Amino acid sequence: MRGLDLQHIRAFVAVAKEGNLTRAAEKLHLTQPAVSVQLKNFQEELNLTLLVRTSKGLSLTSDGEEILPLAEKTLASIHQLRKHASLMQKCLGGRIALGTTMSPEITRLGSLLRELVTSYPRLRASLHHGMTGYIKSELLKEKLDAGYYVAAVGEELTPDFYSEHLADFTHFIVAPKGWRARVVNKDWEELAQLPWVWSHPQSVHSRILTERFNKYGVIPNAVAHADAEASMLDMVHSGIGLALARQSVALRHSEKYGLVVLDAYPLKSSLYFICLSKRQHEPAISAVLQAIRVTFQR
Repeated sequence: MRGLDLQHIRAFVAVAKEGNLTRAAEKLHLTQPAVSVQLKNFQEELNLTLLVRTSKGLSLTSDGEEILPLAEKTLASIHQLRKHASLMQKCLGGRIALGTTMSPEITRLGSLLRELVTSYPRLRASLHHGMTGYIKSELLKEKLDAGYYVAAVGEELTPDFYSEHLADFTHFIVAPKGWRARVVNKDWEELAQLPWVWSHPQSVHSRILTERFNKYGVIPNAVAHADAEASMLDMVHSGIGLALARQSVALRHSEKYGLVVLDAYPLKSSLYFICLSKRQHEPAISAVLQAIRVTFQR
């Protein structure tokens, strides 16, 4: 059997429905001889007699009655395929790599992903969690397309980056339970001499504190290091030293575990969503930027 021709299938269905070559030709916007040839070729392709002439026109044979619903189903599938392809042309697809940091509740990550799925169902996002410094460096290498970044207040992103401001945070120094007399009313030079639980250089905690201690020309006494805020707080609980924590976290741990909060020394940071300036108008990145704007307007 030769490959089936879609035009032949259409001709057969039209003639079967109309029972008349002339009306079928008009429906297909073809000449009657052309439809007759297509119908003849289709029957030859199948090696079946599908239609016979009667006094009333062309009627389906028993083979024709069996083939007709299959032919109609084929045409419907072709129509659906073309319709889907048309939608695909209009709908943004592909993949985008996003850098995430902090907790999903703070970054509203779930809401962002829901907005992307709703507005751009063919765009696939892959998530890469890490410290904000890591996200920034991976964006420069173009290993990530966009992501969250937490900057200390006063820290300016270079023109290489486009940013959307999302939220502001306050951070407090926290000290172990029972250290109130050791930390209250102390200046930065005195605080630097106390033991500190330090964070990774790429973290916002490290950048905030480094900027502050540099301002006073002192080097903090870092006796331990941790990569996550939770680990830092565990060390504070254990009495190892001071650390920095977001206001909500610091106050919660103070109320629940008795940690000392130095609220006289508030330190600020801001959450941004960033990408490379030269890439902000790429379709996928532009879509994510729009989704993040919608997410934080709610």
